[in-house]
Amino acid sequence: MAVRQDKKGWTHIDWELEGVTPKMIDWFWSNMEKGFALWHPIEHTDFYWHTKPTGNEALGKIHVAPQVWSDGRLFRPHIRFDDVATLPDDVKEVVVYSHVLVAAGISLTGENVKDSDPPIAYRIHQWEGTDAGVHGLSSAIPMKPDPLEMERGLVWAKHCTEEMGYFQDFLPDLYRLWTVVKNPVINPFFSLKVVREGKSLRYAAK
Repeated sequence: MAVRQDKKGWTHIDWELEGVTPKMIDWFWSNMEKGFALWHPIEHTDFYWHTKPTGNEALGKIHVAPQVWSDGRLFRPHIRFDDVATLPDDVKEVVVYSHVLVAAGISLTGENVKDSDPPIAYRIHQWEGTDAGVHGLSSAIPMKPDPLEMERGLVWAKHCTEEMGYFQDFLPDLYRLWTVVKNPVINPFFSLKVVREGKSLRYAAK
């Protein structure tokens, strides 16, 4: 995995996984409670849905993911799955792969948070299939310039790099086990495959 930062202060991680398919990663985002501790068994401390995906809809749903990062700070981020079509134009330019998850951070503490709050930062995860598995790109994109963002981006990058690496360890088995559950209330699925039309992006499922 490779970490890089651009002139805007955005942090990007290029990653590649073997034995993982795009559909498995699509499935994971609607079913994070089933594997959140496995996704980072060292730094993830808890997880719950504020509004839960059901059936084939995940957009607008919010999860809370308390976690301690490597620098010792505890966060309680509220993260909403936003529609790729609503991204600012400069953020859309980051998208180069065929599946995209838009994780919009609307609060770091959970205090006085409203479901409709604007993003304070984006985490854009994107991926597509390869002969051996998938390759992808994860990006940390703040909405306001901050002199400390480069440093914060590197702290996030360490955490995210480890998360993506753990996918290889648990996701194929977890996905296989849950394929027997056909009830979409218990085992939802939303395809995160995107379609590009000129400069516009939309989910193929929408």
